[in-house]
Amino acid sequence: MIKVIRGDITSRTTDAIVNAANTHLLAGSGVCGAIHRVAGPELERECREIGDCPTGEARITSAYDLPCKHVIHAVAPRYSDGTRGEQELLRRCYQSIFALTKRYGINCISIPAIGTGVYRYPIQEATQIAFDTTRVAQKKQELLVEFVCFDENTATVYEKTFLKSG
Repeated sequence: MIKVIRGDITSRTTDAIVNAANTHLLAGSGVCGAIHRVAGPELERECREIGDCPTGEARITSAYDLPCKHVIHAVAPRYSDGTRGEQELLRRCYQSIFALTKRYGINCISIPAIGTGVYRYPIQEATQIAFDTTRVAQKKQELLVEFVCFDENTATVYEKTFLKSG
């Protein structure tokens, strides 16, 4: 099942939430900064121990002061012009997330609009990739996926894409 929710991902009580992370996995702006603030300093310590994460991959940590159990840190590509492998990197980013959900027995996950903020990935293209990779993952494991959108415009794009493709 796929849901689209408008709200604050840091308040979700799913098994895991996804952090739209930078390659260093450290606090940044947007959703990344919010997740680190709410989780507390232990999250940053664990991220420093893990080290860097390449673009298109994901890493998992404890959630600390967040109401979920795990944080999956996913590194999306910075969008340039669409000719530098951005689609494949974003697809691999989602595949890496879902590989971790399977490995750790995560059945319910909350995901933000990965890559569409400071990394400037076009939202409609990013949403289609999110939907397509989610559907593939759901054929391999029972998984509830909530796409948590911070604003109404993003939520509308997600809803329309999922209805069109769905």
